[in-house]
Amino acid sequence: MDDSTVVMVGTLRPELVARLEREYAARELGQLAAEEAARARVAVTSGVWGVRAEHLDRLPALEAIVNFGVGYDATDVAEAARRGVVVSNTPDVLTDCVADAAVGLVIDVMRGLSAADRFVRRGEWASGRTPALARRVSGSRVGIVGLGRIGLAIARRLEGFGTTISYHNRRARTDVSYAHVRDVETLARDSDVLVLAAAGGDGSRHLVDAAVLDALGPRGFLVNVARGSVVDEDALVAALEAGRIAGAGLDVFAAEPHVPSALLGRDDVVLLPHLGSATVETRQAMADLTLANVAAYLDEGRLLTPVG
Repeated sequence: MDDSTVVMVGTLRPELVARLEREYAARELGQLAAEEAARARVAVTSGVWGVRAEHLDRLPALEAIVNFGVGYDATDVAEAARRGVVVSNTPDVLTDCVADAAVGLVIDVMRGLSAADRFVRRGEWASGRTPALARRVSGSRVGIVGLGRIGLAIARRLEGFGTTISYHNRRARTDVSYAHVRDVETLARDSDVLVLAAAGGDGSRHLVDAAVLDALGPRGFLVNVARGSVVDEDALVAALEAGRIAGAGLDVFAAEPHVPSALLGRDDVVLLPHLGSATVETRQAMADLTLANVAAYLDEGRLLTPVG
């Protein structure tokens, strides 16, 4: 096989890089001479980096983009399609771990667990102070934005807490009994915690804006395991600073790995470094599926998990 058949775009996990180098002699796009890049057929990237028009310009023979991650909004899918390039992602294999993380954020931000940990470590408990009372998770009203694979897995888990679940999708699902709400603002108004599991991209950019946050209200919490772009971060910071929402649990941000400095010192916010799928088991499964997509395309001309 030509050693420029598979190219890597952006930073990938070391284990995946090692396997791509070993099995396909793959190299990073920036390491390739123009004539080598011009021969590449498959690009492997991540949900953080993606393949955009400027990369496609350097890869005129590209046929497929294989994405490590379920989110692929960093890739210019429309431009890829225009050029006849197919795209895959790694769905299903990370659903459980992302859903687990979302539920963890719900519990943490509502019960104030991380804040209580810091309270103890600062010596405030030992000095006789009492932490503020938190909010109960069991029996709460949960609104889920995006009831796809991950959103449904979150809902199933939170059912065990006796919560009342409603959701917003573009189209109502016929296979669930949860109430479908036509707009996010109404969903927020009727929820104690609003959980975001929607796909990223232009269609969901700033779906949660100042109006939605005001609807969520001073007793409502926001949890985001979707994409940072789904939330207007400036509006979120303003709402928290003014006490217009009760708190937020965030695994994703608009300009990762940069987090708004105004959030860093707040005890009503839980901040995670985009670790929804970050378990040994899930990252192994994602790498396996990524490599299986590469192999299937090169051997059979098809992707196992195409998007769109």
